[in-house]
Amino acid sequence: LLKNHEINLKREETGKNPANGIWFWGQGSPCQLPSFKETFGINGAEISAVPLLKSLGILLGLKAVPVKGITGYLDTNYKGKGEAAVKALKQSDFVIVHVEAPDEAGHLGDWQEKITAIERVDKDIIGTILHGINCNDNLRILILPDHPTPVSLRTHTCDPVPFLMYGTGIEPDKINKMGESIARTSTIFFKDGHELMEYFLGIVKD
Repeated sequence: LLKNHEINLKREETGKNPANGIWFWGQGSPCQLPSFKETFGINGAEISAVPLLKSLGILLGLKAVPVKGITGYLDTNYKGKGEAAVKALKQSDFVIVHVEAPDEAGHLGDWQEKITAIERVDKDIIGTILHGINCNDNLRILILPDHPTPVSLRTHTCDPVPFLMYGTGIEPDKINKMGESIARTSTIFFKDGHELMEYFLGIVKD
């Protein structure tokens, strides 16, 4: 497309990429958001192989942490993400570790792969982080999916998601298991997502 257009010929002569494609989706002006530090007063980093999530983190002023072997799929480097998070926590107030594998397994309709992905997150990411940091320090951990992707539907739904929160100053709920059905009995529920972050960080709103 437009291979012989005079503008493309000049671009190629100067070592630039030719304009040879038309993109009909996603056009618009760049989004401007306050940084995470401006909103919550702390610095953070993010580990993700998914361009959308990685870009959102950069937009919020989070440091993008590179990790070898992360793919945004079932074969991602779980252990590497955990190790990178431990290192990042030495320089940042918090780290977001995003894992796409459980979502991809949901889209595939493969419940066995979804269980495997969740177990790998538990062992190789959460386990690695807990073994690599001093749990006696002021510490809070929040574990949750960004949305449900049921294997029975193989697509996203807008149902509320369960979350696990642990650490200094966190009051325990009566819940002692992790799962969608048991989470529905919890007394802690957030209608708006930003309220969860405020609660997690101990921010009191008037």
